[in-house]
Amino acid sequence: MTDRREFIKTTAMATAGVTMVAGMPMAMNSCAGANDKLVCAAIGVNGMGFADLQAFLRQENTECAALCDVDENVLNRRIADVEKIQGTKPKGFKDFRKLLEEPGIDVIIIGTPDHWHTLPFVYAAQEGKQIYCEKPLANTIEEINVMERAQQRYGNIVQVGQWQRSDKHWLDAADFVHSGKLGQIRAVRTWSYQGWMKSIPVQPDGPVPEGVDYDFWLGPAKARPFNPNRFHFNFRWFWDYAGGLMTDWGVHIIDFGLFGMNAKAPKSVMSMGGKYGYPDDAAETPDTMQALFEFDDYTMLWDHATNIDGGYYGRSHGVGFVGNNGTLVVDRGGWEVIPEGGRNPRMDRVELTKGDGQGLNNHMENFVDCIRKGSTDTNCHIGIAANTARVAHLGNIALKTGERLYWDAENSKFIDNEKANAYLTPSYRAPWVLPKI
Repeated sequence: MTDRREFIKTTAMATAGVTMVAGMPMAMNSCAGANDKLVCAAIGVNGMGFADLQAFLRQENTECAALCDVDENVLNRRIADVEKIQGTKPKGFKDFRKLLEEPGIDVIIIGTPDHWHTLPFVYAAQEGKQIYCEKPLANTIEEINVMERAQQRYGNIVQVGQWQRSDKHWLDAADFVHSGKLGQIRAVRTWSYQGWMKSIPVQPDGPVPEGVDYDFWLGPAKARPFNPNRFHFNFRWFWDYAGGLMTDWGVHIIDFGLFGMNAKAPKSVMSMGGKYGYPDDAAETPDTMQALFEFDDYTMLWDHATNIDGGYYGRSHGVGFVGNNGTLVVDRGGWEVIPEGGRNPRMDRVELTKGDGQGLNNHMENFVDCIRKGSTDTNCHIGIAANTARVAHLGNIALKTGERLYWDAENSKFIDNEKANAYLTPSYRAPWVLPKI
């Protein structure tokens, strides 16, 4: 297999998509030792991409050499921000492919909208970069599969932004679940009731803001007129670019439902929901939704709502492991155990243990440490992130089909349901092409 730059030359990929074919992995960049400076570049720096970059720069002996964003306004602001942090100005790019040609970059941070995760990830993997990618891993299940195969082929060190995997109180809660003290766990409740998420008023299409390469922002997604509701943060609520609260908060919360149960794929899933709170606003994804996942001897419920904070156990989000002896409840604030049995409790109560709010910093520290050690076993490596993102997407597909769906995890498809299988693979807008790996 030719390297990526030669591939660009021979296929004019600078103005068209690329289909990658089977071949030998490229040589990996040598992993930096403890005293070597790690140099990063970030693609998509408006929101979490910049938060991730800041966490990276808080690690010892790190530097940012380049930033990329299709919005010049964001790009120029972040260049100035990074210069204030580190004293030197990073280069700026609007096309991530040009950024990947810059020499001396060890790490790529991907903070783009969900529909733009796969292509930068695969190209960076082929260049031998270590990758920190925002969650969810991708916007469709086949994109997830492609990214997982890319990492397996090229051997990159990958951390995905499900930072609760590095947050001590979440890990302590999972250890308690694994101890068996809760007794048989028959139900896992995962939920996200987000009062901050207000209704999005309908707005007319309008001119593209000055300095924005809107066609590049759309990328492989369907061509549409510019609408401010779909741009920047609110992309989350439109199917072209993301999967709503199910994949936004869901991959964080569902991830620990799976982690606590040492689970991977469910046997079946069914979902109900819709735009019940705000049927006429601009968002496409449901403001209210429940998905029920079937495992061998328990079920897992996902439940979300926007503009409401009244979740289970008095918490707006979290995971509840419901056991015969008691229920463990955990959210970003802390964890506790509520015994069963009333006046004759079946186990000791565990009072609230509060979190320290260092999850993202710990997550980036783990990523950098793994790079220096040359280990691919990060706290949220590609296998963990791929599995969790698939589960979240299963819930959304069940909602779209309105059917109970049975999942064949080994072959990554639904059993005897072509209607559901049609949602697995995206249709990329020309000239972009979903890589084949």
